[in-house]
Amino acid sequence: MAQVQVFNQDGTKASVLELADSVFGIEPNANAMHLAVVSYLAAQRQGTQSTLTRSEVSGGGKKPWRQKGTGRARQGSTRSPQWIHGGIALGPKPRKYKVNLNKKVRRLAMKSALSSKVAAGEMMVVEKIELEAIKTKAIVEMLAKLEAAKKVLIVTEAADEKIYKSARNIEGVKVSPVNALNVYDILNCDSFIVLKDAAKKIEEVYA
Repeated sequence: MAQVQVFNQDGTKASVLELADSVFGIEPNANAMHLAVVSYLAAQRQGTQSTLTRSEVSGGGKKPWRQKGTGRARQGSTRSPQWIHGGIALGPKPRKYKVNLNKKVRRLAMKSALSSKVAAGEMMVVEKIELEAIKTKAIVEMLAKLEAAKKVLIVTEAADEKIYKSARNIEGVKVSPVNALNVYDILNCDSFIVLKDAAKKIEEVYA
């Protein structure tokens, strides 16, 4: 079984946690992780951009000049794309960017991302984070004692308002409950800090 060091909040070593190989010790599948990241980033796009075509801009009903005899190019409307205030040719229209992944690929991508962090030695398990109040300084001190990298993802078992609000102002630090965990955030961080209860819950969900 994969083993990860468990730390206390003050950075001291507490114990060693054994993790299921079926979740944290598989051979990472790069293709599955790539598809999961593409799907996640595509879902962030609103797809609401829209331009007006020549049929949608106002005006342009009258022919600007007669067809022949003026020496100028023939024109049928002042709202053609080449005119100022004309419509846009082949411009963007509202669309959905969603990329669908089947359940097996999503699970494989998540297991691959988790396993890659364990293999790279970037995953740390913290026994628990106790905060008396919402205090950014407490999280900064904890990360310093854990010698965390600049980009950090902290995973909690459930939504924790104290931890979230204490960390949201720190550049490069993101807090996520287990049920909102995604492959992009895991791969995008340099230090993957998971609370002990959250690690057990991840095992339960993906084992």
